[in-house]
Amino acid sequence: MSVRTAVPIAMRVSWLVLFALVIGEFVTDLPGPGWATTSLPAVVVFALMAATTVLQRRAAAPRGEPRPPVEVDPPVTGRWSALNSPADRTPSHGTHVYGQTYAIDIVADPETGEGAPPARPAFRWLWPVFRRNGAFPAFGLPLLAVGDATVVRASDGQRDHVSRNSLAGVVYLLLIEGNIRSILGAHRIIGNHVILDLGGGTYAVYAHVRRGSLRVKPGDTVRAGQALGQVGNSGNTTEPHLHFHLMDGPDLDNARGVPFTWRGVGVPANGETFTVAERAGERAGERTGAQAESRAAGQAESLPGERAAGA
Repeated sequence: MSVRTAVPIAMRVSWLVLFALVIGEFVTDLPGPGWATTSLPAVVVFALMAATTVLQRRAAAPRGEPRPPVEVDPPVTGRWSALNSPADRTPSHGTHVYGQTYAIDIVADPETGEGAPPARPAFRWLWPVFRRNGAFPAFGLPLLAVGDATVVRASDGQRDHVSRNSLAGVVYLLLIEGNIRSILGAHRIIGNHVILDLGGGTYAVYAHVRRGSLRVKPGDTVRAGQALGQVGNSGNTTEPHLHFHLMDGPDLDNARGVPFTWRGVGVPANGETFTVAERAGERAGERTGAQAESRAAGQAESLPGERAAGA
């Protein structure tokens, strides 16, 4: 077993031991002084957690000279904005784990009429605490293969939770939900996902995919521009968006990040808006069906008084 595989397992075991100690303190009466039965073991577990965190980050960090960026097609069409971009810093998400050194988040940012409010709901300090996914224009939009590839992983059984784009929602995500997902493993962090083998030791990750939207399964071969599924809000996320990155292996716990550039776009910086035209050979019928489904879902899921995506 490699260090990169063992370290995440050790971290999860440490969390479970810590929870067991906390529960044991309240439901059992162990013999001996409290410092020996609870405090000392807790200190040891915290030290182990700190050590495994450092080891995990070091094990996932790039080694030697970085690979040149791999040019692939954009995974979406339409007008989008970039967040947490590797054009501004690496690691773009503050960590190398899960192969996301050069990861990027993008949100749909369709144009609106002059004087009209933005289509994407803004972050709120107080209210509403949560929003339905249909209020966000990205939810349900098609995800496209960035190149000719083989599907190595495809999972879409996790629910799409409501947004966390408020102060209370973000605090809940960081302090409670995010830690629980970390214990459960990478698949709970990235939510529903697709991993493509692009060849040459390069793998593409699409995270936070909409539940039930996948059109591919492991072993399928796909062509560039082929519809894979839809943007969702599953996993460790504040709102519907696409998290995309390239890595050097199919296992999130073992892989290291690979730089990318999108053909015709490059790597958009944080806050930069970019538009991708529909590509020749793209399955227009599939896209039309997915967009219609997205609009219907958005109207059905919108809270009273909220603007549904596509409405």
